[in-house]
Amino acid sequence: MTKTANEREIVLEVLTEVLEKEGLIHQVLSAALRKYQYLDKSERAFITKVSEGTLEYLLQMDAVLGSCSKTPVKKMKPLIRTLLRMSVYQILYMDRVPDSAVCNEAVKLAGKRGFAGLKGFVNGVLRTVSRQKESFSFADNLSLQYSMPQWIVDLWERQFGCEETETMLAALLKESPLSVRFLTAESSKEEILASLMAQGIECEPSPLTGEVYQLSHVDSLEQTKAFYEGRLAVQDASSALVSLFAAPKKDDFVLDVCAAPGGKALHMAELLRDGGFVEARDVSEKKTALILENAERMGCQNVKVRVWDARELDASMIEKADIVLADLPCSGLGIIGRKPDIKYHTSLSKLEELATLQRELLSVVQNYVKEGGLLIYSTCTINYEENEGNLAWFLSHFPFEGVDLSKRGGSYFEQRLARGEDLSLREGWIQLKPGIHPCDGFFLSVLRKKKQEEGLPNSQEAKQGMVG
Repeated sequence: MTKTANEREIVLEVLTEVLEKEGLIHQVLSAALRKYQYLDKSERAFITKVSEGTLEYLLQMDAVLGSCSKTPVKKMKPLIRTLLRMSVYQILYMDRVPDSAVCNEAVKLAGKRGFAGLKGFVNGVLRTVSRQKESFSFADNLSLQYSMPQWIVDLWERQFGCEETETMLAALLKESPLSVRFLTAESSKEEILASLMAQGIECEPSPLTGEVYQLSHVDSLEQTKAFYEGRLAVQDASSALVSLFAAPKKDDFVLDVCAAPGGKALHMAELLRDGGFVEARDVSEKKTALILENAERMGCQNVKVRVWDARELDASMIEKADIVLADLPCSGLGIIGRKPDIKYHTSLSKLEELATLQRELLSVVQNYVKEGGLLIYSTCTINYEENEGNLAWFLSHFPFEGVDLSKRGGSYFEQRLARGEDLSLREGWIQLKPGIHPCDGFFLSVLRKKKQEEGLPNSQEAKQGMVG
C-alpha cells in the first residue's frame, strides 16, 4: 500500500484533535493507528510515543516555548502551537532523533499545512530550544517538573504529604504497561502464556494478583491469537482486585450499575460460571454495546446487559442483589498515566460536582443490596472527597459496615499489612497509589448491609447529607 502520510504529520493530526478540539487521546490515537495500520511497527511506535509524550509533558513544553519565543504560546496559530510542542518534546526527550531532523521536518510540515510564512519562525524557535536544551531545569517546581497542574499538586500535598505526592507524580510519567487478565475457563495459564510468547510478547505477572499479567512488545493486542479467541481481557490489576475482594459465592446474583466497558462485571461472571448471574447496566446503548461486544468475545453466557440510568431507582431490584458493584463516575486522577489529557480537562469544581453525583448514585443503588449482601464502591481516582470522604458520609447515613479485607488480598497485601501498611484493609477499604502500589491509582471499598435489627440511619438525615 502506498504511504500517504509520514509519522510526524499523523502526530500533528492526533494532537490537533486532542489539544484544539478536546478529543480524548486514547480514542483519537487508537483511531489513527487503525487508519494507518499499514505502517511499520517502528513508525506506529513513534506516533504513539510522541503523541502521548507531548501530552504528558505539555506544561513543560509550554514553559520551554515561553522562554524561547517572543510570541506567547496562547497567541500562536493553533497548528503552529501544536507543531512546536511536539517538536520540543522530540528535542528534549528523544535522543535518537537528531535535533536538525526535528527542525527540518517541522519547517516542512508548516509549509505543507499552509503556513509557509511562518517557516522562519518555527525554525528559529526550535533552533533556540536545541541550543539551550541543557540549561532547562524544573527541579524547583513540581508542577513543571512532572507537568501536572499546580492545583492537583497542591491537592495531593494537602491529602498525602510532599513525599508521597512526588512519588505519585513521578510514577504517572513512567510508561504504563498493558495489563490483561487471563481467562482460564477453557485454556490454562500456561497455554495462554505460550500463545503470547509465540507472537513475541513478553509477560510479567502482576504482584497484586496472579490473574493479571503485564505485557510488553505488543504491536496490536487485537491481532493476537489469545485476544481474538477470548482468552484475554484488558484490565489493570487494581480493577481486578474488585472481584478478588468481593469474593462472590456460587449462585450469587451480581448487579453492576455502571459497568461499561464491562471489565469488572465480566470478571465476576467468569468467577460465577459454575453457578451465578451478573446483570451489567449503563446509561446508554453506546456504553452497553461495549459490554456486549466484550461478553461475546469472551464467551460469557451468565451475563445480562441492560440500559439503565443509575440515578433512577429500579423498584423491581430492591434487595435482590447479593453483590452490587458501584464503580462510579469520577475525576480519573488515578489513571492519568494512561490518559494524560485528564489532568488538563478537570478542575476542583468538577471534583466537587462528581463527589455530589457519587453520593446521589450511592443513595439509590444501596437499595438493591440484600440484607447481609455487599456493596462495592470504587473509583479510579486519588482524591479524599470522592473516596474516603464519600465512604465516611455513606456509612454515617446508611446501614452498612466495612468488611475486613485483610485476609482477602493474597500474599502482596499480607506482606504490606505485616509491615504496618495498608491497614485500612481491616476497615474495608484501600486507596491504591501509583508508585506506592504496582498499579493504577484506584479506590476500593467493600461494605456489608446490616441486618434490620442492627439499626437503620435516619432517612431524612441521609437525604440532607446528600447536599451537604
